This record gives sequence, structure tokens and C-alpha cells, in this order.
Amino acid sequence: METICAISTAQGKGAIAMIRISGEESFDICSKIFEAFSKKSIHTFKANSAIFGYIKDQNTIIDEVIVNKFIKSRSFTGEDTIEISCHGSIYIQRRILQLIINQGIRLARPGEFTQRAFLNGKLDLTQAEAVADLIASESEAAHKIALLQLRGGVSNDLKVLREKLLNFASLIELELDFSEEDVEFANRDQLKNLLADVHKKISDLAQSFKLGNAIKNGIPVAIIGEPNVGKSTLLNTLLNEEKAIVSEIPGTTRDSIEDVITIQGVLFRFIDTAGIRNSTDIIENLGIERTFQKIEKAEIILYLFDIASKNSWSKDVNILIEKYPDKKWIFVANKIDKLPEKDLPKVEEFRGVKVVTISAKQQLHIQNIIDALFEYVYQDNINPNQTIITNSRHFEALTRASEAIVRVRAGLQNALSGEILSQDIREAIYHIGSITGEISNNEVLGNIFGKFCIGK
Repeated sequence: METICAISTAQGKGAIAMIRISGEESFDICSKIFEAFSKKSIHTFKANSAIFGYIKDQNTIIDEVIVNKFIKSRSFTGEDTIEISCHGSIYIQRRILQLIINQGIRLARPGEFTQRAFLNGKLDLTQAEAVADLIASESEAAHKIALLQLRGGVSNDLKVLREKLLNFASLIELELDFSEEDVEFANRDQLKNLLADVHKKISDLAQSFKLGNAIKNGIPVAIIGEPNVGKSTLLNTLLNEEKAIVSEIPGTTRDSIEDVITIQGVLFRFIDTAGIRNSTDIIENLGIERTFQKIEKAEIILYLFDIASKNSWSKDVNILIEKYPDKKWIFVANKIDKLPEKDLPKVEEFRGVKVVTISAKQQLHIQNIIDALFEYVYQDNINPNQTIITNSRHFEALTRASEAIVRVRAGLQNALSGEILSQDIREAIYHIGSITGEISNNEVLGNIFGKFCIGK
């Protein structure tokens, strides 16, 4: 492969920057532009060592740098690698990069260093994708999931399943070679038990995608209710800033307002919506229409009502719940500060769901909402070390593998031939293998690594 180079730190100036060279010519190229303080050649230094010296353009010193030398067996890419840590001046970065390119080295494409790590067996495909997720993680929870996958969490689970299926597929195909002798190498009862176990594990992984994807991208929470019940005030309180206009005039919010906040390591995307009511105002009706669009996309719906007003509990709330049965509903009784505690109506639950009582304006009991949100996130008692799927490509492959396993189980039930069973087992193996990259094609790889940033 060609030797490649790129600036691997974020664009712009900073205290330091790092430029990476990877490939067979790395050490030779470095020796042409780098002079160690000790005057030794870069080739004489031990592997995985840091060397102080100067980057020079002929006799002109460009910068004092630290060069890290990695041999291919112990580098990120699986190739001989040089990493130059220089001062973060944009001029210095560009000057050093240009010196390297002038030696005939090609600029790396987006994700090419990680792609080479995959091609050289340093990472499987799920781990390579986890590198991108780790860089993009915006919350502690997303960081933990990406780190677990980078350490092989998904890969290890899938490799065990794939190996078991391969063993049985081999035995069934061996039977086909001895079809005239009518022998059975693959115990059908054992295969049924294996398929039941594999199907459950695949289904559990696939089902984790809904939560995993939400944690990765931020869990969308729609704040809805009738006009003037305190939706915008609640958003401002949660964000701790005046994001939305607050007014006593009903219908102030004409459009949805969104912002994100990390609460105890989990990213939530809060959406303040227009109040739901019958209105003759064309603009307000457009806002209400968008409210329903946001409800469609939300994972959690905070339904706010004014506990001090008899008219604020929407008559249509039952219709909304029945229209969106798959949503997580949290009912919030707001404005408890408007009445003495002895006069507050007792609203403890609705439709079997506990009602949270707060005052958004006075910031009373806001923790109750946060607790309710976390109850949703961890409602299945998800273990922090449990494998969670966050990638839509993985989810699609798991879904197809599950469908193939269902066909195999049905085939066993109907005593279908080993040839048909083998075909469906092989399809399941293919889809599982496509997740880790044991089976891949250039189009898929190009699509995955093309989304990386240059330098990684």
C-alpha cells in the first residue's frame, strides 16, 4: 500500500498538533525532514519510542517536535508509523505536511488510517466503527457504549454465535455428502436448542438498538400540553437559560424549540412545542401541526398540565395515548406554587402512570422529572457492561439474521431437507459476519470509512 499522511488533530490552531505518516516509507520519509537532538538516525531508535528533535526544510528549522516511532506490529494501523507532535500553529502544521507530501507521500482519505487498521487485522469492523462513535460521543453514556464496542463487546458476542452456527452448518453439509448412506451428523434436537439460544441473543441485541441509538444521538423528549401550562418555562428551567419566550398569553409558542442537555451522562434532546388546542389562527395551527410531527419522532413525551386549573387537563389526552401507544409517557402536574398545599388536587397517577408534580417557575421538584426520565433509560435494568447496538447497519444485519434463523427453525419443524436448512443457516452466518467485517465488500467499506474525519 502507498504511504499516506494527514494532520490527525482537529482543524485550527492550538497548543500542539499531530501529523501522522503510515506505510512502508514512513521511517525513510521522516529521516529526510527530521533531525534528532542526539543526531542519531530515526532508523536506530527503538520501536515505540519518543524522540526530541527538529523538523527542517534543508537547513531551515521549521519547529521543535516530538516524533513517536511505531513499528507495524505495535502500531494503530498495523503499518510502520510516525507521529509528529508539533506546535499548533496552522502555518507550522501546513508547512510540515507539505514537506512530507513533497517527498511523494499521498494525503490520506477520510478514515483511511482506521481502514488500514481494519484491513491489517488490528480492528474488526464493529471496533473500527466504534472509533468514529467514540470521537463523536457527546455524553458519558454514548462514550461508555462506544468504548465497550471498541474493546470488542459486540464482536465477542457475535463471534461466539457465528462459530456455533458454522459448526452445525458444516455437519449438515457433511450429511449431504453421505446422503446415500442416510447418516445424521447434526443432532436435530441439539440444533433446535442452539437455534433457540442464538435467536434469543440476536433478538436481544436487535431490541437494544432502540435505546442504543437514542443514547448515541440523544434521547428526543417532546414537551406537550395545552397552551399556557408552562411548557416553555419548563424547557428554560431544564436548560438553565431563557431559550423560549414565556408569556401569560396562550399560544405564544408558534413553533417547536429544541436544545440538548446532558443529565448525569445521558444526552437528552428537549423539544418545546406549540400548545395543543382548537385555534382559528393560521400560524398557530401550523405550530400545532408541527407539534404532532415532533410527537412522532420523540421517544419520551412529557405531557404538562396546570394542576391549579380545572380546564388544563386535555380532554384529548386519552386519544393521544391511544394514537401513540409505543411512546413513553410522563405526566407532569405543573404550577403547584399557585395553590396552598392543602388545596392541591390529588393526582397521583393517570392510565397507570405516576404523575410528577412540579413548579417549573419556582423550580420545585424538577428532580422528579429527571428521575422519571432515567427510569425510562434504565427501565430494562441495562447493565453498563451489557452489549448495546447503536449502529443502524448492525441492526439491519441482525434483523436479517433473525429472519433466516426463524426459517431454519420452521424448516426443522417441517422436517425439510438438510440442503434447505444449510442454505438458511449460511444466510444467518453471512449477515452476522457482515457486522464484524468477516464478510464485507469494498462498497460497504467505502461507505463506512468515508464518514470518518481526515486524519483518523
